[in-house]
This record gives sequence, structure tokens and C-alpha cells, in this order.
Amino acid sequence: MNAEYTTAGEPPAKTDFNHPLPLHIANLTEVRAGKAMPFAREQMSAIDKAPIKAPVAVNFMGLSTDEQADRRHHGGPLKAVHQLPTATYEKINNEFNLKVRIGTLGENLTTEAIDGLLEMDERTVCIGDVFHYGNVEDSDSVQLRIVQPRRPCYKINDQIGQFTKVPNIAAWVSKQGIAGWYFEVVRDGMIDADLPVYLIERPYPFATLEKLWQLANSKEKFAAEQIEPWLAIECLENSWKQVLQKKIRKD
Repeated sequence: MNAEYTTAGEPPAKTDFNHPLPLHIANLTEVRAGKAMPFAREQMSAIDKAPIKAPVAVNFMGLSTDEQADRRHHGGPLKAVHQLPTATYEKINNEFNLKVRIGTLGENLTTEAIDGLLEMDERTVCIGDVFHYGNVEDSDSVQLRIVQPRRPCYKINDQIGQFTKVPNIAAWVSKQGIAGWYFEVVRDGMIDADLPVYLIERPYPFATLEKLWQLANSKEKFAAEQIEPWLAIECLENSWKQVLQKKIRKD
């Protein structure tokens, strides 16, 4: 199934990999965690994540060594683990002539595609996708499900703004729909860099994150039949359903 929209002027990506599942889609190149530290505006933040050099436990709240200073807006079962494509850094750096490094924006996982498959990004992953980290026969491997995109907040501005004078990068990232995504934990286990990443479930192949951002950011209204399939996705976080509900055109 081809995505109907493009991100940042790029061609649409194919989201159906035409392979039976489970599919070895990528390798996990880095696992990152952070500690809450003094941040801008006299607040604390753990947005800056450093690579973990050893296996780390993952439970329903996320990585055992990771912290979130603002538990009201970050962390929890529906924001347990965050993944951000490395291409997001490339796009930010190219757009604003910066050198923002990987890990600056709070992601826990970084992957690299294999065997000519497409990279995991907002054009190629879907709400409801379940990924297995490790050999598929391993019963103690972590499994994660995508339940929502990440909404960029002012902390992205403050984080990058510590070193630059660029205004409101968070708004630009949101408009582009390139903020990555959050997982809920389907199965606890241990996770480590260099593990294979398998796509094991794709129940909603229409529900790319790119499409979700396009609908959410649109100023237009849509026919009910375009929105209702999204509202029927059980695992989609409720605040996104509320946004989409308001996009239904009243005929």
C-alpha cells in the first residue's frame, strides 16, 4: 500500500513490504537512556539520551534505566519507549544549517534498515505495528507496539536553542510530521544494541504515521468514511482519536 502523502517533498514510500511476517526489517543500532538533569526555564529534563553499553530491562513503563522529569507529559505505558528516525536530524540540520547530534531529542531507539528494505520512519511504519527485538524464537525478547506519534513540545526548542538562535524548531518538526513515535510494551524483556528487529504484526496497513499527521494538521474536513477506520483502531491513543473526530465533515 502506497502512502498518499509525502513528507518534506519526498516521494511516497511503500508500506507493505510484500513479505510474509515476521519480517527482519532492521537492526537496532543504539539503545539510549537519560537521567533528569537541570534544564532550561529552571526545570529538569532527561531529553538528552546517551547510548547504553549493556543489555537493559524493559517493562510496561519503558527502559529501567531511563528517566522522565515531567511524568505528566512524558513516559507512562502509552509513551514507554520512543523511536526517532536518524533522518529527522538530517532534515533539521539541512533546514536550519545546524549540527544537532543523535540523542539530543530524547529517543530511546535507533535502527538501520537491512537488505535494501526501507528505513523505519513515519512513511513506512503504522499505528498498531508490533516489533520483536531479538531472534523470533526467543520467548523472552521485548515486543513493542506503536500507539501514537510524538508531539514535539517546547523542550525541543529549548534543547536546540541552548546552542543556536533558531526559533521554534518544534513547530517545524510538527508541521513536517517527523517527530518519531511512541511504543507501548507488549512483552517485557531485555533489549540491547545490535539485535535484529522483526515486524511481527501489521493490523492496520493504511495507518501510516505520515497519513495520521497529514489528517491531524489539515485545515480541511473529511468524509466520515475517511476518518472512522482510524477511530476503530483500538490501540491508537485517545487524544489522537479526539483530534480526528473533529476532522469529520458535517454533511
